[in-house]
Amino acid sequence: MTDASLYLFDDRRARRWAPLSLTRPVGELLHGCMTLRTRAEHVFGATCRGHVSRTALIGFDEPGAAPAITPDDVSAIGVRILLSSRAVVEFQEFEAPEHSARIMVDGQPVGWIVADGDPLPSELWLRDPGAEPDEGPRLELDGTILGHPWDLIAANEERIARDVARLYPGDEETPGAHRIGDHHVSLGSGSIIEPGVHLDLRNGPIRLDDGVRVQGPARLSGPLYVGRDSSILGGAVGTSSIGPVCLIRGEVAHSVFLGYDNKAHDGHIGHAFVGRWVNLGAFTTNSDLKNNYRTVRVWTPEGDVDSGLVKVGCFLGDHVKTGIGTVLNTGTVIGAGSNVFGGLMPPTAVPPFSWGSGRDFRDHRLDKFLETSERVMARRGEVLTPGVIEVLRLAWRKTAGRRDE
Repeated sequence: MTDASLYLFDDRRARRWAPLSLTRPVGELLHGCMTLRTRAEHVFGATCRGHVSRTALIGFDEPGAAPAITPDDVSAIGVRILLSSRAVVEFQEFEAPEHSARIMVDGQPVGWIVADGDPLPSELWLRDPGAEPDEGPRLELDGTILGHPWDLIAANEERIARDVARLYPGDEETPGAHRIGDHHVSLGSGSIIEPGVHLDLRNGPIRLDDGVRVQGPARLSGPLYVGRDSSILGGAVGTSSIGPVCLIRGEVAHSVFLGYDNKAHDGHIGHAFVGRWVNLGAFTTNSDLKNNYRTVRVWTPEGDVDSGLVKVGCFLGDHVKTGIGTVLNTGTVIGAGSNVFGGLMPPTAVPPFSWGSGRDFRDHRLDKFLETSERVMARRGEVLTPGVIEVLRLAWRKTAGRRDE
């Protein structure tokens, strides 16, 4: 379907995926070996032209991502594919319909293929695809639908294994590394595994993307994906997705690091989702299991929700920073742009752009936050684009009420 125009949309639920959806479309989140947007591009053979999401994200222009647009920016001509960002469609062969059709996954509507000349779905239906009358042709596809942010973590290991089997099936030699287990290792161009690294392949494969460097000694456990130009500096890292240009050391398990993150010191991060441009101070550690072994409740914009999971770590928004010795409780949510330090455990819900220690927080001044972010990004050869700056400014203003509570 290379002639089609692909768009992802954040429905009403995806728009409330705090703290991740405050500063980026959900389609730009990492799941398995790729973002949800990249997966849709692979499945449909089309480049994503934009994300239809919250008004506050319009103008989002992060390099390498699709822009955030308004419904009016969706093309009015040609074949158009509109897919929910929460839909994880499996790689599969399917016959594209000749006429407009509703896309269904697991018995639920997740989007549309709109033929040339046919009208686009209403904005109401983009917020709630189930609101459209249930009639007309359907395109049934295999896949799953993510309901909550913690689903990105709970389903991630299986997703890595499926992605590696589909995209990187060949096993490669790893001279100097110690291997155990029957799954395979896939190495991108220029990736290096130093002697003395232990590769545990009993439970799943390992994929190291282009330019990855693993320093010895370290222990990597599959299923594991490490994105381009990231470095594993030591420790036990496994059952996780590590995005591009990350520095990782210590104990990391069952987690997702979105990209450009710095965890260059010891400390445990487990069952966590870490946003982009996050810096974790030395020995930052999160709990992912309650002492009573009960399921974990997580803060959401609608209130605390029982995740139904016994193991849930933390959710850190973009540009979060922690000081040395920071300890995070089970199910902690820290909003984007926050700076948490002082060695005292913060509350399980920290509003975006908070600055402080323990429960003593104040506003993280916007001018100082942007100045620091630009300096941090310059160290990696990246710039804070005008569109992202405006998204961050608007997020700071819109969340001021939460910081005043």
